[in-house]
Amino acid sequence: MIKNIIKFGFLFFFMVLYTFNSTYAQSKFGKDSLSCLENRAIYYQSYQQKNYEDALKPWRWAFINCPQSSENIFRNGPKIIKARMKLDVENKSSYIDTLMMIFDQRIQYFGKEGYVLGLKGYELVIADPNRSEEARNILLQSIEKQGNKSGPQAVYGYIKSIVNLEKLGLRSEADVLEAYSYIDPIIQYNIANKSKNTKYFIQYSEKIEKLFSDYANCNDLISLFSKKFDSSAEDLDFLNRAVKLLDNKDCTSSELFFKVSSKLYELDPSASAADKMSKMSIARGKYSNAINFAKEAVDLEAEQNQKAIYHLSLADAYRNAGSYVSARNEVYKALDIRKGWGEAYMNLGNIYIAGAKECAGDFEKSTVYWVAVDAFRRALSDEDTKQRASRSINTYSKYFPNKETCFFNGIEDGKSHVVGCWINQSTIVRTSD
Repeated sequence: MIKNIIKFGFLFFFMVLYTFNSTYAQSKFGKDSLSCLENRAIYYQSYQQKNYEDALKPWRWAFINCPQSSENIFRNGPKIIKARMKLDVENKSSYIDTLMMIFDQRIQYFGKEGYVLGLKGYELVIADPNRSEEARNILLQSIEKQGNKSGPQAVYGYIKSIVNLEKLGLRSEADVLEAYSYIDPIIQYNIANKSKNTKYFIQYSEKIEKLFSDYANCNDLISLFSKKFDSSAEDLDFLNRAVKLLDNKDCTSSELFFKVSSKLYELDPSASAADKMSKMSIARGKYSNAINFAKEAVDLEAEQNQKAIYHLSLADAYRNAGSYVSARNEVYKALDIRKGWGEAYMNLGNIYIAGAKECAGDFEKSTVYWVAVDAFRRALSDEDTKQRASRSINTYSKYFPNKETCFFNGIEDGKSHVVGCWINQSTIVRTSD
């Protein structure tokens, strides 16, 4: 009842407006101006309630019959069409064509060609990756016209189109890097010169960096973030992104990783920041510092799965420091949290291999590979580590003692044996031949 009152209230208002200014209405809305006002009011009421299905028919009437009456017809149209596209998947390509037509007619009636082309290209690359070449051309037009006034969606859509084309085999990795170098100055300009779009450029720059990082090597990332560090040294979002991407690309020994990690820890001494400081300390050979930072990361972390990851970081610090028993104990703590975790078993195997040198005599050292391979076999059951575990098993099985060596040391293939030294683990005798 209340909705009907509101609805008719809208209609009454527009009818009054029509009555007192009919000459203006005729010129702006066309000869059927009252119908135009009615359909616009009806569709917009549904649109505001996100009822895009009911909004479709009156919106379409206004779009066809009085498109010049309001730019909102073109601003609101894409949402209505995209909602319909989700419901009618079989006719998706037709709806995409309609979407493109909305942007073309918006330019026809209201101009702003560079800006609108950015929106058009972005919607196309998101809706249909197979039309990425078409989208790229549209977006390039937009960026060339707009320059530093380009919208965040346009610059994101541009590199997204190149990435899509690379995946389709139509562009190279070098094209992706070139695309990034083309749009990055625009991103940095809009972040440095505060405006209403700055927060959106920050949001989209994170997405863009993620796309770019899949193609960039360690040196590329160092070059990228070195340019940004001085101006963004107090920006926690930037520091977190940079340290994460550098870590993922094994850039932890770089001077930049040291600078970013140190600044992040200074501004926000969180568990994550302490973990990065630990890795940085390992890369610099400061193992005592690495252990202390890793312990801090474990103590500060509340979420259990992440705590398990930090236990492995602490295990790494102990292993690099030569404290193999302590390193193994941290792996066991991680496994107490995450049962059957392949990454922990890979870590355990590597600890045994690193600590083999602590055992006296060549034969005893060679028996350590039995327990190391035992750990790698446990990692086979985890899909995330299955391939790495298989490779490690193949590699280190070659270092098993041969039958003759086992015979002279009084042990037999297939029998139980306790590996001594610091390990003190029971295993099964296997030979390399």
